[in-house]
Amino acid sequence: MTVDISARLAEVMPGIRRDLEDLVRIQSVSADPARAGEVERSAEATRDLFAAEGFETEIVRAHDGAPPAVIARKAGPEGAPTVLLYAHHDVQPENDHADWDSPPWEPTERGDRLYGRGAADDKAGIAAHLGAVRIFGDDLPVNLVMFIEGEEEVGSDTLVELLETYKDRLEADVIVIADSGNWDIGEPALTTSLRGLVRMDVEVRTLTHAVHSGMWGGLVPDSIMTLSRVIASLNDDAGDVAVEGLHSGPAADVDYPEARLRAESGAAEGIEWIGSGSVVERLWTKPSISITGLDAPKVEGASNTLVPAARCRISMRIAPGDTTANAVQCLQAHLEKHTPWGATLTTTVVDTGEATQIDASGPAYDAARAAFAEAWDGTAPVDMGVGGSIPFIAEFLEAFPQASVLVTGVEDPDTRAHGANEGLHLAEFEKVVKAEALLLRNLGELPRS
Repeated sequence: MTVDISARLAEVMPGIRRDLEDLVRIQSVSADPARAGEVERSAEATRDLFAAEGFETEIVRAHDGAPPAVIARKAGPEGAPTVLLYAHHDVQPENDHADWDSPPWEPTERGDRLYGRGAADDKAGIAAHLGAVRIFGDDLPVNLVMFIEGEEEVGSDTLVELLETYKDRLEADVIVIADSGNWDIGEPALTTSLRGLVRMDVEVRTLTHAVHSGMWGGLVPDSIMTLSRVIASLNDDAGDVAVEGLHSGPAADVDYPEARLRAESGAAEGIEWIGSGSVVERLWTKPSISITGLDAPKVEGASNTLVPAARCRISMRIAPGDTTANAVQCLQAHLEKHTPWGATLTTTVVDTGEATQIDASGPAYDAARAAFAEAWDGTAPVDMGVGGSIPFIAEFLEAFPQASVLVTGVEDPDTRAHGANEGLHLAEFEKVVKAEALLLRNLGELPRS
């Protein structure tokens, strides 16, 4: 039986919208121990949605006390390829409700978007998979495996253990990871590279105890000034990363208009861009260093005191083709070389995540590009990089080296994932659901071994 995908899409979308809104109402914040029960409830709701579609479903965890993941399986035609569809049901904290224009846990439609925490990242990924499933019903063109994780927003600490423990149930020919986004409204994308991450806490100490700035200033270096010099050494005058030994590479030839860049970045009026090379090289395929935390006395109430130690957190994004081991070694060497005045340097690696470079060639990618172009009325997808990190993608590549891994998603440049007023563009979401159904159809039509 041939399924009319466009007709079925119109039929299933209202129900998919309702199910997505129900998922958004569940406060599955994996970073909040007080809401662990909500994470469990989210896993149960996800399991039930796929069980209702005839999937064999189970909630699994790497070990007792670990966050819940959902595995669901449904057979297609004999000999058809097996496709694993990934998403995650946990979400980021909503933070200050006052920053939201509508309640974060009550999905609210305004304009062309549905707002709410998780409305895009990544409960819409679950809903997109569910929509593709409902389009085909019991006439699946491929064998399907759902893997819906419950700890992505806190680093996927037990993912490797899950992949090892349940490898026989997760083995697939093609893996579709719905946790990224599109290039723009009306312009689909396949994510083919992601930067890696190294976070390191750095402390410099110049005194054994605090002293009076008038009595000792001018002779004893203060820790804040010393740390400031260390931080300043991390970039050269142009703003490029000055740490020697890090990898950089070329990026796709994609235009990023200045007006769009300023609107999406939130840059203050008059700010100049840092670094050299094309915009997308600086964002996707070159390293970057940011300071995301600083421990020092507050200005209000500060006394005339030299504090003995100051501390910062460095967030370093590393380019595809580099490794976290090399990046840690290069950063450590740089910090040691540029710590002045005999100050004591202490560094602690907080966490790391490998960069990813995907070989976006072969039949599965051809099937995906054709599906996206059809869903977006002839607009071919962009092969885009992502400046952020999704370290678990490298873990999928390592666990299933024979599988074709496709990284896509529901987000767009104004989704505001992780921030206040996270929103899903509803018309684009419908195209995502259609594209996934077309992809499954195309994969089912590939020659069978």
